[in-house]
Amino acid sequence: MEAVFLTFILMLSIFLGIELISKVPATLHTPLMSGANAISGITVVGALLATGSGHGAISGILGAVAVALAMINVVGGYMVTDRMLAMFKKKEVPAVQKGGSS
Repeated sequence: MEAVFLTFILMLSIFLGIELISKVPATLHTPLMSGANAISGITVVGALLATGSGHGAISGILGAVAVALAMINVVGGYMVTDRMLAMFKKKEVPAVQKGGSS
């Protein structure tokens, strides 16, 4: 019975996630991405705690892998956010040269 309940929760979360993301306007994607990066930062802290828990070698190895993957996620997310923010910056217009041919 528990497997059926967990499957129902998984399917419900997938459906809600798709519905919510599809309704987000393009101008809000950058702030949402920054929020997701902050949540990934919390994942890094949890992975560090798992690494240093001292429950054995396997725990340390899996924790180190988790730290590496979480950091890749955080850095990549901030790179994407920075690139998205750069799209909203105004382009500089080159100055017109004074003088010219007569």
